[in-house]
Amino acid sequence: MARVKFTAARVRDFVCQPDRQQSFLWDSEAVGLALRATAKGAKAYVFQARLAEREMRVTIGAQKDWDVAHAREEARRLQRLLDAGKDPRVEKAAAMQAEREAAEAKRAAAQRDVLTVGEAWEAYLHHLRTSISPKTKKARSARYLADHEALAAPGGEQLKRGKGKTVRGPLASLMALRLSDLTAARVAAWLDTEAATRPTNAAHAFRLLRAFMTWAADHDAYAGVVDTDACTSRKVTGQVPQSKAKPGGVLQREQLHSWFAAVRQLDNPIHSAYLQAVLICGGRREELAHLRWRDVDFTWNTLHLRDKVETEVGRIIPLPPHLRSLLACLPRVNDWVFSSVTAASGRLQEPRYAHDKALAAAGLPHLTLHDLRRSFKTLSEWCELPAGITAQLMGHKASALVERHYTRRSVDLLRVWHVKFEQWLLTEAKIEFDPAAAPQTGLHAVK
Repeated sequence: MARVKFTAARVRDFVCQPDRQQSFLWDSEAVGLALRATAKGAKAYVFQARLAEREMRVTIGAQKDWDVAHAREEARRLQRLLDAGKDPRVEKAAAMQAEREAAEAKRAAAQRDVLTVGEAWEAYLHHLRTSISPKTKKARSARYLADHEALAAPGGEQLKRGKGKTVRGPLASLMALRLSDLTAARVAAWLDTEAATRPTNAAHAFRLLRAFMTWAADHDAYAGVVDTDACTSRKVTGQVPQSKAKPGGVLQREQLHSWFAAVRQLDNPIHSAYLQAVLICGGRREELAHLRWRDVDFTWNTLHLRDKVETEVGRIIPLPPHLRSLLACLPRVNDWVFSSVTAASGRLQEPRYAHDKALAAAGLPHLTLHDLRRSFKTLSEWCELPAGITAQLMGHKASALVERHYTRRSVDLLRVWHVKFEQWLLTEAKIEFDPAAAPQTGLHAVK
């Protein structure tokens, strides 16, 4: 093939020959350098040589972007690679990949530099919602996720129960910070502020923050941004307040008569039955508020409660005679046992007001609904209920090894102790109750 010395004029005037898809003009100065012109008018410098007994061709670039001198220099560089036993195509691909990775690293670094704690926190919440717990091997509970959301919430929203608005969560003040600014000094200052007004919430929030920081440190997207000592430094851990349970009251044995008398005189029978059920069963507030008629078995005298220990299955406890009669007398307005014709949900939403009214009428000190649950545990000792029986009725997770892995109590065994406890309550409250004369089913409906 004929070679000519490339000049600006020759390069400019070279065109593809008629009836051909492409034509080549070869340079006499740089071995392997050619100008390729296509039938569509495109022109580009190419380098062609033999590699491992096979022809190879590499495009250098468009003629409009490269002058002759630089095209020759690139051709000579490619030839030197061949002389060293390297494939220019592989080298070019590697160089392009390196450029892409460098650009991506630069972009990611820029993003991480402006990434806020709130943005990383949302990614963490998504991880919690979509993965299983490594400890329990189960999906995380709705209550656990709600705690994370509430502790980082900005507040100011209307309360779902009662009047007023929600308060800002302890972690809310950290959400606007850059993740890289969440240092040990910043966490220590945050703890100092929050612990002064709400130490228990601050301690809880710190534990969640520490888990978040541990997750972020192991996450590729935040590598090198997170201060791994932010929650483990001694100046931080030394400021974490000790969590303390809220002090609560309990119904005393001598107060049962007054309490039952006032509760039984409430105008609304649904409120009255609900409050008595909390004390007799020791259930959590929302466990009983969510009780549906399908969860009440009047044939086998059992209640199916959805607790927070086994959220998918819940627990089945006995339905003692007096509580059975209370439920059997309730109207069937809808699917809810403790229904409400005014609430949008159709069920009882705020039983505190009725309880406060009964306490005032009885002249008793203030007690929360959780205090009634606490009273169940305390008063059960008067009947010498075994600790395991009480825990199973209340839905507490077993703590002892034998309780967790070996003890399997039937509902009938629970019933023996539960009925004994209910009878003791009625005796102390001076309530005369004849199970034979009580309503047997709860099948009547309100029209």
